[in-house]
Amino acid sequence: MQRPRRPTLRDVAKRAEVSPTTASFVLTGRDDMRISEEARHRVLRAAAELSYRPNLTARSLRTKITRTIALVSDTIATEHYAGGLIHGSLAAAVKHQHLLFVSESEGDPDVEARLIEDLLGRQVDGFVYASMYTRQVKVPRALKGHPLVLLNCTARDAGVPAVLPDETGAGRTAARALLDRGHRNGIYVVGEMPADVFAARERRAGIQEALSAAGTGLAGVVDCVWWPEGAYDAVSRFLRSGPRPAALICLNDRVAFGAYQALSEAGIAIPDDVSVVSFDDSDLASWLRPQLTSVALPHHELGRRAVELLLAGDPAQPATEIERVPMPLRERLSVGPPRKPARAPVERTA
Repeated sequence: MQRPRRPTLRDVAKRAEVSPTTASFVLTGRDDMRISEEARHRVLRAAAELSYRPNLTARSLRTKITRTIALVSDTIATEHYAGGLIHGSLAAAVKHQHLLFVSESEGDPDVEARLIEDLLGRQVDGFVYASMYTRQVKVPRALKGHPLVLLNCTARDAGVPAVLPDETGAGRTAARALLDRGHRNGIYVVGEMPADVFAARERRAGIQEALSAAGTGLAGVVDCVWWPEGAYDAVSRFLRSGPRPAALICLNDRVAFGAYQALSEAGIAIPDDVSVVSFDDSDLASWLRPQLTSVALPHHELGRRAVELLLAGDPAQPATEIERVPMPLRERLSVGPPRKPARAPVERTA
């Protein structure tokens, strides 16, 4: 079947009885030309009657601007929090009248190289390069010289702006959630903290900073992988062998899930006996009972800010700073005041 002929700018100009140049000025929003209101209305009416749409490909060849940008990630698009991050990126792109291509390499450098070359072939105006977890990356060689913002990662290369969650601030927020309810002693962190894991390192630094400012500190660390089974085993062993904690700061919600199970099996109530606070604010936080107080990863805001920064950038003066997006506290029911020590029975004499 033959495709219907697409109306052209000349068709609009002919119907409106103006020159193609005048029609082009009207339809591209130029208001610095001497065009009468009556002629402007005729052009707009003709374009509507003909269902005219501008040829964006032809326009991009003339202007070298395609009004498209690309989000290139490793495995972020298939992670559970991808919806918020991609939605924030899309919202910012739409606000600025850009289309957003979303692509994922699944961590394969060959796939990544092909994706980037394809996007460059489509002449996208800029790139957001994203990572599943916060880490230092090497910017692909093909992106050098193109408008670029890093999302949830930093670069070994100088001169590349980045948008990161404020993990240190999140650590302070988690500790203050306990301090504000009166906790000073018996506070333990649950989860391994290797020096090369950005979130672990910065969350602990923030926790220690807030506790130190309050004149106290951590009672210890319950070391385990960031997964429910490992947290359950580690907290169960800790409860059998160590002192009862007053509060647990779990390094993510999956760790908190495992800790909840261990506390329940030991007959320890949350928050009456032990308070629990966590990070990420995943769906688990609201599913658990009692619902879990958690410091949220601001997925939507991270994506939005990365695109905003990309589209606001001046190629002649590339930004070099790291922008840290605050992580808000979602207060629920897992944090309460410290348990008061039981009083010794009073002996009565006859």
